[in-house]
Amino acid sequence: MRFEHRIGIQATADDIWTVLSDLEGWADWNPLYPRAAGVIRIGETLDLDMALPGLPLQTIQPRVLDWAPYDHIHWRHTTARGWIQSIRFLEIEELGPTNCIFSNGEIFSGLATRFVVRPQRRAIRAGFESLGEALKVRVEQGLGQGVRDPQAASG
Repeated sequence: MRFEHRIGIQATADDIWTVLSDLEGWADWNPLYPRAAGVIRIGETLDLDMALPGLPLQTIQPRVLDWAPYDHIHWRHTTARGWIQSIRFLEIEELGPTNCIFSNGEIFSGLATRFVVRPQRRAIRAGFESLGEALKVRVEQGLGQGVRDPQAASG
């Protein structure tokens, strides 16, 4: 089972990465993960609070599988005593000098997926959409540390 949300962001991949890679700063803008701690490094465990709409807050501890600056973060999470595994992806696709597509989604597998994940599909989709929209607002309004305002640079 796979869920994904894609959104266009009028910013550079560098600007998006600056906000996305600042885990401690997620509390300031990220409605899906209102608390995040850890180091984005292959093999490291992150410590995240996940707030899916309409569901109780969950603390999860996924392991970073892969990452590349200005491009992506992928992590693996196992739940339901190992009966459900997932790969979570946050990806930046550069389309031009100041526009990108941000994709965030998750691929679920395991014997309990149909019974646990399927009933939560609306909440999962809404959570991914809220993360994408919030990142777009954060970056485009230049609220991230180090995020440049393209109009200010030309003025």
